[in-house]
Amino acid sequence: MLAIIVTSHGDFARGILQSAEMIFGKTAKVMAVTLAADESVEDLANHYQAAIDDMQPVDELLFLVDLWGGSPFNAASRVVAQHPDRYGLVAGLNLPMLIEALSIQNQTLTDVIPHLERAAQGGIRHLDLRTDTGDDDLL
Repeated sequence: MLAIIVTSHGDFARGILQSAEMIFGKTAKVMAVTLAADESVEDLANHYQAAIDDMQPVDELLFLVDLWGGSPFNAASRVVAQHPDRYGLVAGLNLPMLIEALSIQNQTLTDVIPHLERAAQGGIRHLDLRTDTGDDDLL
């Protein structure tokens, strides 16, 4: 089973994981790890290692981070670089992405990452009531 660390600046990761679990239910080997305002990238790397230790055994691990190039991303990329064949990293965390990750947690990292990229992009849509879509279920 793919282990997942959901990570962010502040409490976003905890909140989005809680929301996903309300919809999907609790799953094993999923943890939220957050970066507090007074913490460093090194502190966060230590939090990641503690989470990985808590989820053992971990064959494959996926980091879902809030922002490309931010501190959670930078700390996670260092961990992934140590195990590039077994660990992966996807930035741009959103709720559709996380729910999909939970639903395909039994698949391999190689299959999961491209699927999550599509799911996250597909979750970005807009409602335009100025045009008639013919979909009476919208309202």
